[in-house]
Amino acid sequence: MTSKDALVGTVIDWYDRTARDFPWREPDCSPWGILVSEVMSQQTQMSRVLPKWLEFMAKWPTPADLAAASDADVIRAWDRLGYPRRAVALRRCAQAIVVDHGGEVPRSRDALLTLPGIGPYTSAAVASFAYGEVVPVVDTNVRRVLARTLHGQQHAWLPNHRRDDAEMLEVLPSEAEAAASWNAGSMELGAVICVARAPACEACPVAELCEWHLAGNPEMPAPGRAQAKFAGSDRELRGRIMRLLRERDEGVVEEALPQELGALDTEFSERVTRLADALVRDQLAVREDEFLRLPH
Repeated sequence: MTSKDALVGTVIDWYDRTARDFPWREPDCSPWGILVSEVMSQQTQMSRVLPKWLEFMAKWPTPADLAAASDADVIRAWDRLGYPRRAVALRRCAQAIVVDHGGEVPRSRDALLTLPGIGPYTSAAVASFAYGEVVPVVDTNVRRVLARTLHGQQHAWLPNHRRDDAEMLEVLPSEAEAAASWNAGSMELGAVICVARAPACEACPVAELCEWHLAGNPEMPAPGRAQAKFAGSDRELRGRIMRLLRERDEGVVEEALPQELGALDTEFSERVTRLADALVRDQLAVREDEFLRLPH
């Protein structure tokens, strides 16, 4: 048995024993339920995803159900889960599934990639977890696990789906069930133990197989630039505008938006107008007379 085989087998055994209990991991979860969970969990903590996933699946248990909803309904239900354009994209995805695939989530990664809002990671995750396709599933957590265990690097490399696939294919089992378990297990390991800051190496099932740990957990510079602060950013202000629109069916008088948001100076008003323009372009808001409101 090679060290890579030992790594994969140990992670699978650990995952089978300790995996967190989520409904989208149940054997009877539909491919649609898995797709919804993957879209929701992008850059979002699972503790926030779970109640919202349950709400969505109760309201819209099939792609046809969500396709028949309105953008406003979906945006309100999405609430503050993050990046509301994902909610609109998910509805567009549901519409495409109904029109182009007879209401059934497609099986192959290539077909999934043709759906609105579905990229390399989500297409692979749905193909693997819903259908047992032997494809590499790589998110930030998996990158970090591979970087540490195989390359002795503290930090994950920057997202690059060609490199992601190539790195994961080096260790991906050829058997469908084992491949899905390794995909899920390496992701789980990175999410709960091999975390970015203060990893719990003492509890890690593969600590003695990890090149970075065996080297003494050396501190290394992280690739790329630090993320901009959220407080006071355009992202924060955009979220505040969306909150107002979700709360008011009739919308908000656009000229009054700066005052509603707590400032009247020219620079702030120009920021609000620019962000309102962006929301309209992203189909998250519409202008009707003097009002800015959620789309119908």
